[in-house]
Amino acid sequence: MGGGAEPLGDPAMSDITVRRDDHVATIVIDRPPNNHVSVGLIGEIADALEALDADRGCRAVVLASEGKVFCGGADLTPGGPDGGRPGSMAGDLYRQAERLFRTRKPIVAAVQGAAVGAGLGLALVADFRVASAEARLSANFAKLGFHSGFGISLTLPRLVGLQQAALLLQTGRRVTGEEALAIGLVDQLAPLAEVRAAALALAHEIAANAPLAVQAMRATLRQGLADAVHAQMAHELAEQTVQRATADFAEGVRAVAERRPGAFTGA
Repeated sequence: MGGGAEPLGDPAMSDITVRRDDHVATIVIDRPPNNHVSVGLIGEIADALEALDADRGCRAVVLASEGKVFCGGADLTPGGPDGGRPGSMAGDLYRQAERLFRTRKPIVAAVQGAAVGAGLGLALVADFRVASAEARLSANFAKLGFHSGFGISLTLPRLVGLQQAALLLQTGRRVTGEEALAIGLVDQLAPLAEVRAAALALAHEIAANAPLAVQAMRATLRQGLADAVHAQMAHELAEQTVQRATADFAEGVRAVAERRPGAFTGA
């Protein structure tokens, strides 16, 4: 396919758009204002990636989003779709997330802004991350008062090492694009207005190579990852289910929504 980009995907998809330009497809999340994850969103991304696996013309994928935020994670605020309720949709969400790890084409994430919680987990599905200096990446689960999820307790140390992962998880701190580059959490920085273009350039560089060789090497490097993520998410979900019933979790959700430190009691 030469020329301009071609729209792809199911017209019924409400949270993403998919286009392909030559051998590179772009999946764009559009759930304003914060691109929060949902079972539907992750399912749509998984559907798109599986369809692109079947598209021999696609050799690499860019995962991007509209607006200032890459992905704000789950909406745990009162009245939000996840709402902080015990037994909420996390299990369904993680079943859809597992599908992302079982797809075959290389993925480059364009992280222009915040990637928080499950939003960071989504960025870690990708093989590579291009970010802006303005990006803010955070595994903020400890500030919310419950265990990390979306496979982050596996994918984060696999990327940055156990010590850096422990620091990020136990402090819940936000890191800038520059800090993320220094610890290997992102692979490349670009000016804010050029993040998606830089991600596309990297994807086209990958797509210029022999696709069977690239996919085989990717599979070798990620061997066993999807199965390991499956097991890790089951453990994360069990921990989260217990901790969602605690006073600390309720306080953490309130504190994050009110932009203040949590007053935790260990109960």
